[in-house]
Amino acid sequence: MRDRKVILAAITLDMFAVMFGGAVALLPIYATDILKVGAQGLGVMRAAPSVGALVMAFFLAHLPPMKQAGRTLLLAVTGFGVATIVFGLSASLWLSIAMLTLLGALDNISVVIRYTLLLSQTPDELRGRISSINSIFIGMSNELGSFESGLAAALFGPILAVVGGGIGTILVVLAVARAWPEMLKLKTLDIPERVPAPP
Repeated sequence: MRDRKVILAAITLDMFAVMFGGAVALLPIYATDILKVGAQGLGVMRAAPSVGALVMAFFLAHLPPMKQAGRTLLLAVTGFGVATIVFGLSASLWLSIAMLTLLGALDNISVVIRYTLLLSQTPDELRGRISSINSIFIGMSNELGSFESGLAAALFGPILAVVGGGIGTILVVLAVARAWPEMLKLKTLDIPERVPAPP
């Protein structure tokens, strides 16, 4: 991961974006107290990110290979933050569903790029260890993200918690782009020339 800065940047970006953009954890509060749509509306909102991810998966499968993968990843996570902010401020069920669907679609772009980087830029003999690190990061970020969202909602209210999380996600994108400029320079996701693993 020290040698392949784009892998570290992609994993870090996803981990903190999920931690700060954990709007899904607060959907029950939005369904009962803010949008007042009850259990049926909650079910629809819970399904919306998966629908967006599924549609995006089919879309990506039919697109030509990415020519600006790093920039695409940063824009997708920025869009994730913006959609989180709009969802947090929404008082309309349909707008909320649209934003949750968009969240799922943009998150799928991030997942595809990150996993492709893990497969294409990791030496064969290190792929298991790098995949383990990725799994730890993802699992930890989901659980910590739910905790962070719940704590922020208890302290500041659910709307401010979600909007603040969206703003935090955008700030993370800016920080990653500054800390690892290699991400902006990443073009294709082709397999680079193999670099032997350190002994």
